[in-house]
Amino acid sequence: MKKSVSLPGLGEIEVGSGLVSRDECSDGFFRVGHDGVTTVLATGDGKVEFVVIGERTIAYVRSAMGCPAYYPVHPVSLEKPVKAVLMDLDGTSVRSETFWIWIIEQTIASLRKDPGFRLEEADQPYVSGHSVSEHLKYCIDKYCPGHGVEEGRVFYFEHAHREMDNIVRGEGRTDAFVPTPGLKEFLLELKRMKIKIALVTSGLYEKSYPEIVSAFRTLEMGDPSEFYDAIITAGFPFRRGEIGTLGELSPKPHPWLYSEVCRVGLGIEPEDRSHVLGIEDSGAGVCSIRIAGHYAVGLAGGNIVESGTRAICNAYCENFEEVLAVIR
Repeated sequence: MKKSVSLPGLGEIEVGSGLVSRDECSDGFFRVGHDGVTTVLATGDGKVEFVVIGERTIAYVRSAMGCPAYYPVHPVSLEKPVKAVLMDLDGTSVRSETFWIWIIEQTIASLRKDPGFRLEEADQPYVSGHSVSEHLKYCIDKYCPGHGVEEGRVFYFEHAHREMDNIVRGEGRTDAFVPTPGLKEFLLELKRMKIKIALVTSGLYEKSYPEIVSAFRTLEMGDPSEFYDAIITAGFPFRRGEIGTLGELSPKPHPWLYSEVCRVGLGIEPEDRSHVLGIEDSGAGVCSIRIAGHYAVGLAGGNIVESGTRAICNAYCENFEEVLAVIR
């Protein structure tokens, strides 16, 4: 019996690592044994499927909103010196997932007219690391079918705006945005090493930027827009009477946030991408980094293990000290 499977671009994947073997891609387009396809492996949460065709692997990023995409998977390596570090926000830089999951619970509670509604433990991999619309689509399909995502988004932003306003006034949850232990020392050491730093989040600007501002205020680090070399978010939401930006259909695990912040935000050429690493605590984020062609460092504390993406990480660290050891 095989102990591992070799995936071009991803390397040796141990059997039982969390990836799930399938006979065909979920869209039915690729089937093992047909057209040169030898392997189909899906992440444990089913968000990404890796299809091996001869000497190549492609990644199929599924979409709860009906807009999936295929991407080539390139081999990655880490070459020293490291020129740039790309960092996730929620869970990696700031511990805020509990707060945003609570907002999703409030949203579903409003749709169900059930103030006591709570998500189940099994829902965790599907309500973190993705876009607001993806989170809501999953929860609505499971807990209140018949309602639309657009209806859910109205309640979501109503709750989010109220709670964010309370936090700004000092009246909201004091545990909403807590800097990850060791964040300040880690960031300052990267600056000392003259490594470019980018902040990358699938969160919309209006909900994500206040998080890092709050964290920097707690850490007494000044203005994050002046500290980071680049910051990218999922932009601004579509609302009636307003103009939105691209972001809800192209978040992690799609590669675009990481690709854009690296190439456009930091000005790093594609041939130098092996001098770049990304840090993530979510399965969607890890896949996003790998599909973007960068070395992926998984950080403990998120849903990497639960989402079945541990094997996608090039390195897996318990804290920022261990991440620094990878960088040096």
